[in-house]
Amino acid sequence: MKSLLIKLILPLTIISFTLFTKWWYALPVDAPDTIYIGFPLIFQGPGWHTSMSLQIFWLEFIVDFIVYFLFLFFMLFIVKHFFSILSIPKILTVILWGISSSIIAIALLQCMIADNAYHLKRPYDVKILETGYSFIWQDIERPDYYKYFPEEKKN
Repeated sequence: MKSLLIKLILPLTIISFTLFTKWWYALPVDAPDTIYIGFPLIFQGPGWHTSMSLQIFWLEFIVDFIVYFLFLFFMLFIVKHFFSILSIPKILTVILWGISSSIIAIALLQCMIADNAYHLKRPYDVKILETGYSFIWQDIERPDYYKYFPEEKKN
């Protein structure tokens, strides 16, 4: 199982963590309506002090990563238990680690942006208005704010 862990589960976790996530349309306390991402917890959102910045919440990020890892671990454990997987082709391992390394490199470059805000835990509460799931290449259409607060219609 240790071989599967290094060769297959860790790179698949990194890839799936990047490709598939949940979006949350939320109303933070004393802030504009915002779209966050993360599954099962919100771990990233846009920064409010400049348009290209992000807010990253480390504890939520770690919990989300562990959830993805454990899910894939148990899925592959069950597959290995019922089907005898003797070895993983080296080319598959090289491809998965190549993709994972690229994702890690891009994430590290993104983390080096000085405008990003990093918090150990999200420092404010949010009111969740709508949620959904998406792949990284899908555009998340911003829901209509006035659908939830019709009394605040523009004049």
